[in-house]
Amino acid sequence: MASIPAGRGGPQEIPRPDGAKMGGPAPWAHIPIQDRQVTLADITTAFSRHRSPQLVGTVSEGIGHSAVLCLLYERSDDVYMVLTRRSPRLRHHAHEVAFPGGRRETSDVDLWTTAVREAQEEVGIDPAAIRRIGELDSFVTVGSRTMVTPFVAVTDEQPKLERDPIEVELIRHVSFSELLLDEVWREEFWPLPHYKEPRAITFFELVGDTVWGATGAILRQLLTIATGVEDAADTAGTVNAGVVVG
Repeated sequence: MASIPAGRGGPQEIPRPDGAKMGGPAPWAHIPIQDRQVTLADITTAFSRHRSPQLVGTVSEGIGHSAVLCLLYERSDDVYMVLTRRSPRLRHHAHEVAFPGGRRETSDVDLWTTAVREAQEEVGIDPAAIRRIGELDSFVTVGSRTMVTPFVAVTDEQPKLERDPIEVELIRHVSFSELLLDEVWREEFWPLPHYKEPRAITFFELVGDTVWGATGAILRQLLTIATGVEDAADTAGTVNAGVVVG
């Protein structure tokens, strides 16, 4: 595998299988770096024109349903998103970077309610201060056998957040300008059980953290929509169907 630039990457454990191979550049790599700037208005317009969200993968009987919230805001001529680093005390996916979210409860009227409730519990968002602008493709994770639905929302200013110390080790505010850097991106193709072809696994090497798995797949689709590019791997159905964590 290609080396990670100095200072980037984090403590996340990557269960890379034998036979993994490097993939290609980011879908937006052909755009000059100075032209990769987007605004909340650009993203809102992009979602208004984007196709309806799809379900990727097979939903079997008894599968769980979860939702996550991709919360965006503008600051200093850049768009930021809210991510969390999961507590090292958690039994599953400790130290992994994720969007706020979790499993649907019987009291949730829909999955949007789930995403907002979980984000309020994990990072203390104010539901009255956000507005929904879009929904990304739902997908079934391989590891936890859960269908995950990501929602995209915006807020007019940087939110004042407070983490739940039991579930969240750190709240991260990550800019689009960093996520769209060439050195942050890495794609690998992994051979996985039950798939004839290797699946595309997406990584974003931040300073101090590696974003991958389900969160990497969600980020990949969000950024392709925001930049107005097409993703050949997504068209081939090898992205979300290949995530290995929930």
